Amino acid sequence: MRARVGYVGVGLMGHGAARNILEKGWALTILGHRNRANVADLVAQGAIEAATPEALVAGSDVIFLCLPGAAEVEAVIGAMLPFLRAGMIIVDKSTGSPDVSRRLGAMLAEHGVGMVDAPIGRTPKEAAQGRLSSLLGGDAAHVAAVRPIVAAYADTIIEAGPLGAALLVKIVNNFVSFTTALVIGETFAAASTLGVPFGPLCAMIEAGGSNSTMFQWIKPWILEGDDSLGRGRLAGGKGVLDAYRAAARESGAPTVLADAAAGIVEAILAAGHGGAFVPHLPGIMAAMAGAPFRPIPE
Repeated sequence: MRARVGYVGVGLMGHGAARNILEKGWALTILGHRNRANVADLVAQGAIEAATPEALVAGSDVIFLCLPGAAEVEAVIGAMLPFLRAGMIIVDKSTGSPDVSRRLGAMLAEHGVGMVDAPIGRTPKEAAQGRLSSLLGGDAAHVAAVRPIVAAYADTIIEAGPLGAALLVKIVNNFVSFTTALVIGETFAAASTLGVPFGPLCAMIEAGGSNSTMFQWIKPWILEGDDSLGRGRLAGGKGVLDAYRAAARESGAPTVLADAAAGIVEAILAAGHGGAFVPHLPGIMAAMAGAPFRPIPE
């Protein structure tokens, strides 16, 4: 018999993933979310909405969390803890703290409950298509049990090791991705100031070693004003850099570039651009330098 799936966090990324779980045959119970349109859509497709953590646990065998960070994960697990049953598994898709995940995992294990960290990559577009990437960390038996459900929304699944390992890989990967976006933003802000034509510059980047998936997400906005491929908000960049810098400093790893990137993000947020999407970076960074560029979307 298939496990009954619970889901907490049907927001920008969680909605598409939850819908794919439902459409691919798992019974789905969701905890209420402030985005009522997403809840209504899932309920219309056959999901059950739970009004309380107790009701969510009662209707689930495996519970997925797709939340902003470690504090929210800890709060939700705390609310569910009195009702959890031995043999259940909690799958945390949030990009939180490896240390917090390991601590929560040890606490849950005392109650006979497993935990897997399963942070995701890509965008809401891929979430809707069932084409996210997912790392998995945890006990091998727990990972094997949840992997078929994860495959409902992810076409790339990477097993990283014990609990916390997946989050650590994601944190380091996020640093690469976000700082690459900042480099692209500054590059095209400078190109705008210098009078470098965008078309030939894009073609040259694509022909050489500086091409990347991040560039392919930002390029449509540079050339056409299309931001649909990288709809992560810039406010999230602070969390990305904070998590990386904390992990790096704890281990004695260098943070020179991370510290510089954090200063750039602080300036971007102070200027009121936290709600803008990542592809808008070239225009934002040009405007902050007093250079001309396409108007920045609200």
